[in-house]
Amino acid sequence: MGANSDEIAAVRRFHRAVVRRVGALEEGYLGRDRPLGQARLLWEIGPGAELRDLRTRLGLDSGYLSRMLRSLEAAGLVAVDAGAADARVRRVRLTAAGREERAELDRRSDALAASILDPLNSAQRSRLTAATAEVERLLLASTVRVAVTPPTRPEAQKCLRAYVAELAERFEEGFDPSIGPAGGAAEFTPPAGELLVAMLDGEPVGCVGVRFRPEVAEIKRMWVAPAARGLGLARRLLAEIEERARVHGLRATRLDTNGALVEAIALYGSAGYREVPPFNDNPYAQHWFAKDLDPAG
Repeated sequence: MGANSDEIAAVRRFHRAVVRRVGALEEGYLGRDRPLGQARLLWEIGPGAELRDLRTRLGLDSGYLSRMLRSLEAAGLVAVDAGAADARVRRVRLTAAGREERAELDRRSDALAASILDPLNSAQRSRLTAATAEVERLLLASTVRVAVTPPTRPEAQKCLRAYVAELAERFEEGFDPSIGPAGGAAEFTPPAGELLVAMLDGEPVGCVGVRFRPEVAEIKRMWVAPAARGLGLARRLLAEIEERARVHGLRATRLDTNGALVEAIALYGSAGYREVPPFNDNPYAQHWFAKDLDPAG
């Protein structure tokens, strides 16, 4: 279900308040002679960065990024070079003047943050910092993009390798993906199944697969990167793979898991899964779960 009009209005009010309070509308952000976009770009460049990474991280199109970089180059703050390993990969770095400007922006940013916090008492400051941390987590969660992805894609392979590595570490007996029910690329390729991959800032941070069986969808390979945990991503992946099952006309899901994965077991229970008798001979499975899906989603 999408956001309602009251929720949308609340987020817009918050956005306006923040933009006004931090001075984002001023032509010279933080009293310098450049707007917020260029100031943020200087901060993101840091010790050096590839242009393609900056585009992904900041969500900028190449034309706009190029225009900002040209302005910063003209001011003597950055230099754009070809990559040492690959001349086709362009990198940007701060000049000495750029490093001085970045340090000054840091000082002024600290002063702006202090000007927001200082008028508040200690209890109010604690509430504000806790609220900003929560907003940051939620905004980060909202930037995650989940899509059906061929399991042979590099981002999918990276997730599946990380999944295997984590289970090998957490299971007392280790983990060998070649033992037990198949879970290779063919199993997650239509029409046999699908694989969802979650991306954050251009990096894969989670996955879940589904195998379409007669009348039931079998969920496999659920994984979330440690850096992305706490964002509600596992629950989102579970909900989205259930929706994929509905799209394919299935009205039930099932899965198995190991007792060492206590977080996963808690997630399944809170998501409406019930423990059922074993339905496969997976040597790593110690718990089996199933769920009837609401046709309306």
